[in-house]
Amino acid sequence: MRNLKNLYRSVIGIPPGGLPLTATAWDATSDSLICAFGPSKSSAVIELRRVNSDVYDLDESNVIASWDAPCPLPGLQLDKVLNLHFFADIATACLVLAGGDIVIVREEPLSGEDSIEIVGSVDAGITAASWSPDEELLAISTRASTLLFMTREFENVTNVAFTPEDIKASKHVSVGWGKAETQFKGKRAKALRDPTMPDHVDEGNLSSLDNGVTTISWRGDGAFLAVNTVENEQRRMIRVYSREGTLDSVSEPVDGLEGALSWRPAGNLIAGIQRLEERIDIVFFERNGLRHGQFSLRITPEDMKTFASVVELKWNSDSTVLAVCFLDKAQLWTMGNYHYYLKQEIRAGDKQSMESVVSSSWHPEKPLKLALSTKGALQRLEYVFAVAGGSNSSPYDYGTVAVIDGGTLKITPLRVANVPPPMALHEVACRHNIVDVAINCSSTLLAVLHDSSVAIYDFDPCSKPPKEPLFREDIFLPLHIDAWTRQIAFLGDSNIFVLTGISNNAMNSLYKMSLGVLREPVLVDQTPSTLLLSSTNHDRICIEEEAALPEARNGHGNSKSAFSVSELEMSKEQDDVQVAKRHVVSFARPCIQVEVWRSGDKGIAFGLTANGTLFANERSLVRNCTSLLLAPAHLIFTTAQHLLKFVHLTAVDDLEIPLDEPEKDERCRSIERGARLVTVMPTAYCLVLQMPRGNLETTYPRALVLAGIRRSIAARDYKTAFLACRKQRVDMNILHDHAPKQFMENVQLFVNRVKKVEHIDLFLSQLREEDVSETMYKETLLTRALPDEAEKVNGTQHHTHGTKLLGKVNRICDAFLAVLQARTSTNLQNTITAHVCKVPPDLDAGLTVIARLRGEHDELAEKAVEHICFLADTNKLYDHALGLYNLELSLLIAQQSQKDPREYMPYLQSLQEMSTLRKQFTIDDDLKRNAKALTHLHELAAFDELEQYVVKHELYSDALALYRYQTERYDEVMRLYAKFLSSRSKFKEAGIAYEYLSDYTSASEAYRAANLWREALSSATLVPLSAAEIAELALALADGLVESKDFFAAALIHLDYLADVETAVRTWCKGYFFAEALRVVGLRGRRNLLETVDAGLTEGSAVVTELLADCKSQLGAQVPRLRELRLKKADDPLAFLDGTTPTASGADIPDNISLAPTDTSTSGGTFMTRYTSRSSGSGTLSTTATRKTSKNRRREERKRARGKKGSVYEEEYLVNSTGRLVERVNSVGEEVARLVEGLMRRKMRERAAAVEAAMREVVGMCKGCLDEVFQVGESKMERENRDGAEGGVTEEGEGARPSGGDGVFWDAMEEGRRRREAPVVKAFEGLALLE
Repeated sequence: MRNLKNLYRSVIGIPPGGLPLTATAWDATSDSLICAFGPSKSSAVIELRRVNSDVYDLDESNVIASWDAPCPLPGLQLDKVLNLHFFADIATACLVLAGGDIVIVREEPLSGEDSIEIVGSVDAGITAASWSPDEELLAISTRASTLLFMTREFENVTNVAFTPEDIKASKHVSVGWGKAETQFKGKRAKALRDPTMPDHVDEGNLSSLDNGVTTISWRGDGAFLAVNTVENEQRRMIRVYSREGTLDSVSEPVDGLEGALSWRPAGNLIAGIQRLEERIDIVFFERNGLRHGQFSLRITPEDMKTFASVVELKWNSDSTVLAVCFLDKAQLWTMGNYHYYLKQEIRAGDKQSMESVVSSSWHPEKPLKLALSTKGALQRLEYVFAVAGGSNSSPYDYGTVAVIDGGTLKITPLRVANVPPPMALHEVACRHNIVDVAINCSSTLLAVLHDSSVAIYDFDPCSKPPKEPLFREDIFLPLHIDAWTRQIAFLGDSNIFVLTGISNNAMNSLYKMSLGVLREPVLVDQTPSTLLLSSTNHDRICIEEEAALPEARNGHGNSKSAFSVSELEMSKEQDDVQVAKRHVVSFARPCIQVEVWRSGDKGIAFGLTANGTLFANERSLVRNCTSLLLAPAHLIFTTAQHLLKFVHLTAVDDLEIPLDEPEKDERCRSIERGARLVTVMPTAYCLVLQMPRGNLETTYPRALVLAGIRRSIAARDYKTAFLACRKQRVDMNILHDHAPKQFMENVQLFVNRVKKVEHIDLFLSQLREEDVSETMYKETLLTRALPDEAEKVNGTQHHTHGTKLLGKVNRICDAFLAVLQARTSTNLQNTITAHVCKVPPDLDAGLTVIARLRGEHDELAEKAVEHICFLADTNKLYDHALGLYNLELSLLIAQQSQKDPREYMPYLQSLQEMSTLRKQFTIDDDLKRNAKALTHLHELAAFDELEQYVVKHELYSDALALYRYQTERYDEVMRLYAKFLSSRSKFKEAGIAYEYLSDYTSASEAYRAANLWREALSSATLVPLSAAEIAELALALADGLVESKDFFAAALIHLDYLADVETAVRTWCKGYFFAEALRVVGLRGRRNLLETVDAGLTEGSAVVTELLADCKSQLGAQVPRLRELRLKKADDPLAFLDGTTPTASGADIPDNISLAPTDTSTSGGTFMTRYTSRSSGSGTLSTTATRKTSKNRRREERKRARGKKGSVYEEEYLVNSTGRLVERVNSVGEEVARLVEGLMRRKMRERAAAVEAAMREVVGMCKGCLDEVFQVGESKMERENRDGAEGGVTEEGEGARPSGGDGVFWDAMEEGRRRREAPVVKAFEGLALLE
C-alpha cells in the first residue's frame, strides 16, 4: 500500500566531447559519489572525480586522479571499467579494468605511497568483477573461463575453472507446482499423461539479443556468489559458488535467459532476465538453481527491440526495491503479497542514453538512495516509502488509499471496502506512468501526477454500487525540457500544488493550480525543498527545505544543513498569487516523513528520520520508530519492538510517550513483527496496518475506541457511544463513569436516543459499583485544566476517594425507574430489569409491578414474568413471590421454573385453605423469616406457641418488643431470656434480667458467676439472706478476687462484710496499697497492726529488688549478644544465614549450633534468592528443601518461638524479649512508687533508697538500649542495604512467600526487615526526700 515518493533528485550533465561517465561508487561516510570517466575511443584516459552532495555542476566536483589507461589486450579495442569500489575506511578506490589491470587510487596517500598503483593484472583479461559485501573478497571472472578470489590485499586465494561438467552439480527435479499441466482438467483429459512432465522443457537456448556478458552477484551475507556466463555459446548458466570457491549448484536451463543477474541481499532469490518472443520476464532462481516465480515487464514487442534490447538488474541493500535498467530509463519495482508493482520510472536525462544501458548504483547504507549514470548524465535520487491517503479527520476519514502500479492506479476506500492488495476496489488505467498521486480533503478528487501533466479524476467513495473514478481533465505544466515532476499535494478540495525540479540546479519550482477555474498553473515559489505535504485535515500546505550552514563543514567539504519546515500562506494581489512562508520548526537531520498538527496558535511538526528517530519540533520523542500517522487527537506510531503506540496531542512539552506495557496501558498494543501503518479512521475507531508480506490487518485499538466513546459522551450522543461499546466489547459502565453528573442529568435523553428495549436492558444488566474510568479505562490524557473547568469542558467528574462509588448502581436504576414510570406499555421490560439489577436485587419491587398488572394487562404480565425469570433465579423469585403472600403470582413463577408440580401444588393448595394470618405465618416460617413470622403469632394471640417459637429461634429481643406494653407477658418472656443468657454464660446480662424481675436469689448467683462482687452482695442483702450466709458469700468472693490479684477489692470485702481488719490490712500490703492500709489502721485504732504493715513493706521491697535485678541482668546479657549478632551478619551475611564457611576470615563455624535448613548443597540459588522464589536454576525452590510440610512448619514455628542461641531466629527473639521487658518495667512503675513512699513513711530510708536507685537504673538501661535494639536512628538507605544483605525482598520485589517451614523463615526475615516501633519507657519520678 506504500508508494515511492521522490525526496531528492539532481541531474548533472556531462559536457559533450568530454570523457564519458563509465562507473560510479558511493562513499557512505560523506554521501558523495566517486565517479570514473573514460576511457573513450578518442582518449585512453581514466579520470576519477568526487561529486559531493551539494554539487550540481560537474566543474564543481573534485578531481582525485587522472591517468592514461591504454588497453593491454590486443583483441580489445577499448579498455573498460568493469567495477569501481571505494573503501571509505582507507579513502581508496579500486578499479577493475577489462584489459586485466586492477588499479587502486589513494585519495590521501601517506608518505612513500603512490597515489595510483596497479596492484595486479590478469593476462587473459577480465569479463566481470565484484567485491563481497564485507569488502574482504574480490571475485573476478576472466576471459580464460576461470573464477578468481582475491583478498583485500589482492592475494589470490582461489582459482576455479568453468567446465561443461559443472552442469552435473545439480540434478533438478520439477514436480510442476503451480503449473497449468498439474491443474485439474477433468478425469478424461490427459488421463494417461504424467502430470509431472511439462508440455515444453526449456533447453537453455540463447536469446537473439544476448550480448554475451558475464555477471557476478554476491548474496547479502557474503557466503555465496552467483556467476552468469554463456556456456559453449549455446546456453546461459548461473553457477553458485561458496565463499571458499566450491561449486554449490547450477541453474536449470531457461530459454532466452540473458546476462543480467542480481542476488537479493535477503538471500532467497536470484533475479535474472528471460527474453521471450512477445515479452520480457524477470525470473527468479533459488540458491539450488531451481526457478521460483517471475513477473513480466510492461513493455511492447516494439520496445523490446529499442530501449529494452539491453536490460540490467540491481537490488537495493534491504531487498525492498529492484532497479530494472534499460537503455534510456530505469524502473523501480517493489513486491507485496507476491505481486510486483512498478513504482517509479526515471528517464536517463541525456541524448546519448541509447548508446549504453543506464547503470544503477544503490547506496550501501541508505536503502532508497541510488545513482543512475549514463555516458552523458549523472543522476542522484532518494526515495521514501509513503502512503498516498485521504483525510484522517472526521467526517471524511474514508481510509482512501491510492497505490501506484506503473500506469495503473489502485484505489480502495478501506472504510467502505477492505480489499486486500494486490487487488483494489477500483483500478484506473492512466495514459502514462504515474509519478505521484494526491487525494483531496473530502476524497472526491484524485490528482495523478505524470511527467509533464496532472490528470484529475472525480471519485465518490460512498457510492452504492461503487462507481469507477471518472476522468475530468488534464492540466499540463509549463516545464522546461530538462525539468521533471516530483510531488503533488492538495490544499483543501480544489487547490493543487506540484513540486518540480530541473537539471544542474538545487532549486525546485512550486506550482499552484485551482480546479474549476480556467487558468494555467502558476509558479508561486522557488525552493530547495525535499518534501511537499498537506496537513492532517488538508487545510494547509507545508514544505521541508534544506538550508546549508556554510560555516560548518565536514571533512569532505560538504556543508552541514538544517531542515526547515514551513507553512505556505497564500494571498492574491490582482492577478498575482503571493506566497508567504511561516516557519514552524527546524530539524537537525533530514526527515523522510513530516506531519504537521496545529490547534489554534499551537503548531507541532512531527518528523521521522531514516534511522527511526521521531521528533516533535526540536524534542526527540523516540529512537525506534518505524512508521507514523497523525490523527486529529493522536500521534500514532509503530516501534522496532513491534508495538503500536498512541500519544495524545497537546503541547510539545506535555507529550507523554507510553511505556512498553501493552498489558497495562491502552495507548500501547502489540503488533506483528514488521507491521507498518497505512491509515487511520477515527470515525470507525479502526486502524489499518500492512504486514511485511503485504496483507492488511484492520485493528480497533482501545485508545481509538475509548477516545471515540469519550468524544460521543461529551457530545451527549449516547446512542453512538452505546453502539461503540456494544460492538467493541467495552464495559458499559463507562457511559456513566466518564461523566457521572452529566449522565444522571440526561437519563431521559439516554432512553430517548437508545430507544431499543434490548439495548437499555443490556446497559442496566452490566452495571456494577466499580468506577471503570479510574480502573480499566483510566483517562491517559494529562490536562492542566482546573477540576471545575474540566467538568465544564467534558463533563468528567474525577473521583479521589477510591474506585468504588457508593450506591452507584442503585442510583442509576432509580433514575431509570423515575423516567420509565410513564412508559409501562413500551418499557415494562426495562422497569423489571432496573429493579432486578439493583444491589442487592429488589425482587420484591419487580414482582409487585407484575402483580399490579395482573387483571389489567395479562399479556404484559406474562411477558414480564418470563423476563424476570430470565434475569433472576426462579427459586429465589418463587420465595419472594411467596413472601408477598400472592399465591397466584407464586404459581406463575413456579410454572416458569423447573419445579415439579407435585412439589408446589399441594403446598399452595394447603396455604389457600388457611386463614390469612396463619397463611402468612406459615409462609414466613418456611422462608426462615422468623422475626416476621413471630409478629403473625402475636397477632394470632397464640402465646404458648409463641413462647416455644421464641425459644426455638432465640427471638427474645423481638418478643420483648412485641409485649413491651403487656407487663405480665413481658415478664414471662424476660424470664425465658434470662435463662437463655445464663445458658450462654452471659451472667452479667442474666443477673440484670433477674434483678429486673426482682428475683434477687437468681440475680445474686448470676452476679457471683460473673465475679461482680458488689452486685452479688447487694442482691444477696435484698433476698434477704442471713448474716452467716452473707459472710460465707463474702469470703468466697474475697478469695476469688485474691486469686485474680484484685487485692484492693478483696481487702474492702474483708473490712466491710467480714469485719476482719487484720486480713484487710495484709491484703492491701500484698497489692502495695500501703497508704490505704495505714489509713484503716489509724481509723480503727489498731496500732498493733503496724507490724503487719512493716512486714508487708519488707516483703514487697525484697520482691521488687529481686525483680529489678533480674531485669538488669537480662538487659546486660541480651543487648551485647544482639550487638554481636548484627556485627556478624554485617560482616558475612552468607555465613550468618546460610551456614557456609566464610572464606575471607578463614574462621570455622561451630557444628553444634542450630541453623534454619538450607539448600546449599543444591543449585537452588543463592541465599538472597532462595526465599524469594528466584533461584538461579529452574526459578523455584530446590526439590531437596525440607521445610515444606505442615509438620515441618510447626517444628519451625517452635524453633522461632524458642529463639535458641545460634539459630537464625535468635535476633528476632532478643528484640521481642527486650520489648516485653520494657512493658514489664512500665507496669511495675506505680507499684514501686507506692512501695518507696510506704518505706519512707515507716522510716525505712535505706530500703527505699535502694529500691528507688535500682528502679532508676533499670529505667535508664531501658531508655539507653532502645535506639540500638530497635534501630530507631537507621536511615532509609541503610535499611535498604541491610535488607539486601539479608536477602529479603523489598515491597517492589516479585518474590512470593514459600510454603511450609520456608514460610516461617520468610515471615521471620520479613519481620526483621520491617521498621520496628520502639516501645515508650515511662519516666520514674522518685521522692525528692531521697535525692
